[in-house]
Amino acid sequence: MQGKVALVTGAGSAEGIGFATARLLFEAGASLVLTSTTNRIFDRQRALDDSGERCLAHVADLTDADQVEELVQRAMQQFGRIDILINNAGMTQTGVDTPLPELFHKLPFLQWQREFDLNLNTCFHVTRAVVPHMLQSGYGRIVNIASVTGPLVTFPGTAGYSAAKSGMVGLTRAVAHEVAGQGVTVNAVAPGWIATHSSQPEEIAAGLHTPVGRPGTPEEIARVVVFLASEGCSYLTGQMLVVDGGNSLQEIKG
Repeated sequence: MQGKVALVTGAGSAEGIGFATARLLFEAGASLVLTSTTNRIFDRQRALDDSGERCLAHVADLTDADQVEELVQRAMQQFGRIDILINNAGMTQTGVDTPLPELFHKLPFLQWQREFDLNLNTCFHVTRAVVPHMLQSGYGRIVNIASVTGPLVTFPGTAGYSAAKSGMVGLTRAVAHEVAGQGVTVNAVAPGWIATHSSQPEEIAAGLHTPVGRPGTPEEIARVVVFLASEGCSYLTGQMLVVDGGNSLQEIKG
């Protein structure tokens, strides 16, 4: 990763997948652009690089295309390039109440639309803004953090989230096909039950019933992401790698 510049979205939580990925990329030599919706992103920047020479923090609402463009422009002004994009933003937005899950036939359209804004449109806006710079330089690695929920499994009350994450995998494949042969790869990672600061007790309990016998950690997801973002991972594109402790293999979950 020496000399590479990575943009990581949704990196505000110190215990989340985004920051775990950013930390591994930084340790591997990459310079970073970190973003989240609140000022806590500056705490993440200071934890990695108090000087700010190799790490830029920027507050942005990635559902807003104008704010995304401002983010990308700042990144280009400071570093002159974006080699790696990790689309991790989604699921929830700090400071905004999360509505209670609703069955599909009771789901208000605005709630459905919000799921797409958070979990698919954020990826759309940032990827669309970054890809032209990658194509111009002839190099890029894009990794989208999807989920097993939607592409492989689901449960009641997650119609919007499931559809959006399935859409992210479809977007991954479409963009990968369009930029193949131009030095840019696009892949997705689909985490299963991962223990983070925002995990609910029932989610931790579900992780105990995986074949591995525990929830995964953000760093375990991050290591797969960094593999996909590496220069040597040049012939793998348009794929979804499932990281769920084998949970999607079993029909009966204890």
